[in-house]
Amino acid sequence: MSYEYLICEIYDKVAVVTINRPPVNPLNTKVFNELSNLFGELEADNQVRAIVLTGRGEKAFVAGADINEMANLDLVGINKMNKISRELFSKIENLDKPVIAALNGLALGGGLELALACDLRISSEKAKFAFPEVGLGIIPGGGGTQRLQKIVGQGVAKELLYFGEMFDANRALELNIVNKVVPVEEVLPVAKEWARKLAQKPPVALQMVKLAVNTGGNTDLESGLIIESTCFGNAFSTEDRKEGLTAFVEKRKPVYVGK
Repeated sequence: MSYEYLICEIYDKVAVVTINRPPVNPLNTKVFNELSNLFGELEADNQVRAIVLTGRGEKAFVAGADINEMANLDLVGINKMNKISRELFSKIENLDKPVIAALNGLALGGGLELALACDLRISSEKAKFAFPEVGLGIIPGGGGTQRLQKIVGQGVAKELLYFGEMFDANRALELNIVNKVVPVEEVLPVAKEWARKLAQKPPVALQMVKLAVNTGGNTDLESGLIIESTCFGNAFSTEDRKEGLTAFVEKRKPVYVGK
């Protein structure tokens, strides 16, 4: 399928998805729908084991939602747009393959919400972050109030959401919003390298780790332990488990097939 606002390249079992609406790559309904369709295709593609998501250029990953579209919507229209965005972010968050955000520039509002839905985040040292919605008379609607507080805690989340002030990559790293900060020219190479490493690991085991963490994080400890135990059993029953243990004993590199 061809896309108007997305570029997708696949090699070494890694898909690199680029949002192509420079200079700031804003999100509109068309972009949400295209991302949803593309991530559905990539999830079904057995040749893809990890995904990198980035934005075109060096100015922005995604500098928020398309305000021009939002300004012309009534309540029915904005609720429909909001539903599409929330469903997309949940799809990415729960995709059965790891997704790495390569934050090449500004990640504001909906762009930061999109990044938070990814599993891992590599940031340019020049990247800037903010939830500026309150200053526009609205609030984040794509899960930002919920995913942010799970990472930074309620107090810090309220600070960032109430004031809406811009903060830099080092602050984002201190708050665990990003996993790593690198020079701008290294953002995509490092994200690709992380993705290549993940693509060499047993896919089912990665799926089960993601499921255990995501699902267990939304419940109490005892329920989380039950979820973990079930995921452990699912991973243990795979051919890849046999290959991994055998390769360890034989002191060789394992070759995982995803079964």
